Amino acid sequence: MSMQALVLSRFNGPLELTNIPMPEPAHGQVRVRIAASGLNPLDTKIRAGSAAHAKHPLPLVSGIDMAGVVDAIGPGVTAFNVGDKVYGMAGGVGGIQGSLAQYAAVDADLLALKPVNLSMREAAALPLAFITSYSGIVDRAHLQAGQTVLVQGGAGGVGHISVQLARALGARVFATAGSRDQDLVARLGATPIDYRAQSVEQYVTSLTQGAGFDLVVDTVGGPTLDASFAAVKHFGHVVSALGWSTHSLAPLSFREATYSGVFTLYPLLTGLHRAHHGAMLREATRLAEAGKLTPNLDPRRFDLESAELAYDAITDATAHGKIVVDVA
Repeated sequence: MSMQALVLSRFNGPLELTNIPMPEPAHGQVRVRIAASGLNPLDTKIRAGSAAHAKHPLPLVSGIDMAGVVDAIGPGVTAFNVGDKVYGMAGGVGGIQGSLAQYAAVDADLLALKPVNLSMREAAALPLAFITSYSGIVDRAHLQAGQTVLVQGGAGGVGHISVQLARALGARVFATAGSRDQDLVARLGATPIDYRAQSVEQYVTSLTQGAGFDLVVDTVGGPTLDASFAAVKHFGHVVSALGWSTHSLAPLSFREATYSGVFTLYPLLTGLHRAHHGAMLREATRLAEAGKLTPNLDPRRFDLESAELAYDAITDATAHGKIVVDVA
């Protein structure tokens, strides 16, 4: 049997709607009939061949995040049944088929049951962003209720989820954002900071009396990570998912603060610790069903035939929320 998928045959080339063999679930896998594919900036870098840390051999089917319905069960799987609505960060890197296809065979450890109060589109927007946020805020920083958190890029894909997660954990949350996104950040429960209008020193002084923030979550990288080092509290912590550049650690040392990096793709690329991805998504489901976690989606609709435009919305920076492609 065959299925339709968007296949990339050369980097920066067209996404071609192609019939390819339908996958069969191997041991520990389930086959998912994909309803929606959530796109991330990383997907555009993989398409361009510029993500050295996420190599995906050609020809490839991209798309890291997905939501859909379990269609078949492979040997050794007991956690899911045919008909279950699931979501996960399931492929699209390291030679694993991505979610811009009608079906995918997915390691069951990477999946969780979809929140009942979220649509397939909303669920497909969550996995990478939530896993990245949780890995930094909970696994690395061990955030405690009552602490202060600064989210750099609070309206972005990972940023707006980080704001909600920190709020759900009882923190006082602040977030940098551009002028157009101040209202979104405020609606999510964070105190917005216009990083263009204030220097780091100014907002640290006005918001923390110069003490700094217990935790700074960097979702931007580059100079923003340096700003994060300058904004953290004495004995505080900085966590970043984009710590790829060269940075001076002197500001951290003078504050006796610490730093952690998050590499969300590690379980997909290595096969290690995949069950923790599923566990984190089960926590996302709990928070979403409690009304504490909702992804912000771009209102435009794309399908497999118009997915090129979905990629353009990310690369052109015209997206106002997470981009999701309807598959089913």
